[in-house]
Amino acid sequence: MTQTSVVVPFVDLRAQHQALLPELQAALARVLDRSSFILGEEVAQFEQEFAVFTGAAHAVGVGSGLDALRLSLIALGIGEGDEVIVPANTYIATALAVSACGARPVLVDVEERTFGIDPARIEEAITPRTKAIVPVHLYGQPCDIDAAIRIAARAKLSVVEDACQAHGARAKGRGCGTLGDAGCFSFYPSKNLGAAGDGGMVVTDRSDLAARLRLLRDYGQEKKYHHVVKGFNSRLDGLQAAILRTKLPHLTRWNGQRAAHAVAYAAALSRSGTVRLPTTIAAPGHVYHLYVLRVPNRDALVRHLAARGVQTGIHYPIPIHLQPAYSDLGYGRGSFPVTERLADEILSLPMYPELSSEQLQEVTTSVAEFWST
Repeated sequence: MTQTSVVVPFVDLRAQHQALLPELQAALARVLDRSSFILGEEVAQFEQEFAVFTGAAHAVGVGSGLDALRLSLIALGIGEGDEVIVPANTYIATALAVSACGARPVLVDVEERTFGIDPARIEEAITPRTKAIVPVHLYGQPCDIDAAIRIAARAKLSVVEDACQAHGARAKGRGCGTLGDAGCFSFYPSKNLGAAGDGGMVVTDRSDLAARLRLLRDYGQEKKYHHVVKGFNSRLDGLQAAILRTKLPHLTRWNGQRAAHAVAYAAALSRSGTVRLPTTIAAPGHVYHLYVLRVPNRDALVRHLAARGVQTGIHYPIPIHLQPAYSDLGYGRGSFPVTERLADEILSLPMYPELSSEQLQEVTTSVAEFWST
């Protein structure tokens, strides 16, 4: 095996922050000077800017992506005894948000090509208890949101978009997150738009929903010590908002760099018949939060790449229905065959804007070397 001195991290947050260091330091100094750490002016400004970026009428900052989903469902009146349809192939937070409302997540399988929720499976899963659908724009790829919305309209269901991996992604010319009743974003540090800690946002065109979300995130109070509903503590803080405001003007360029890396990956890896490349259904809608392959002998490839200094990820190795936390749903192995096949085969390659051509070549060369030995 050829040895190399090139190390390719899966994500390199330091590279991004070093490039923005003077701007970030000025933003943090501004917050420290004002000492407005909970909500406040920075959060209000970021909410306005993110609403403009996505094309939504309203944006409400919250504590995390999971809370964005949870509070959206609660604001829509979903609770005990209700059912919410969720794709089986997603991060567990999508289902946890449903459970946190007291509702039951009803899992459905996904499409083989795109890994997104399968509209045909949605219709099969609707019961009299179904109140909402949570389609997920997974890995930065818009799902078939039009089909989900059509199904929801016929069945009179709410649609909460999980856009936690899709900052800047677009479907049918509109920003992901703006097509349903609410759209939910996470600002976990490794996201396309990441904070220096947790944070989340809900976008919506519904003023009634935005108003209720603002109550729910802040102890249910309409003004200090005046509590009109039973709320929560889930507020985006000023330091995170200042960091995110600094990064937001760069996001479109960063997404463009991710897309360019995806093109380079595809050109280099398409020569290997054993690798199944990501299927893009809505160019240029995909923002490549992750670049996910399907490969046989994945675990052996992971070991090979690690020996070459190439870090990888698996998103996600154990489906929700096979997690002990959700054994109570009554699903078992074989319940969602596409999701289970994906869990055995998917592999995420390094993907971030600052990925150099040398690093990218090292990844593709290392993958090709594995199949040639």
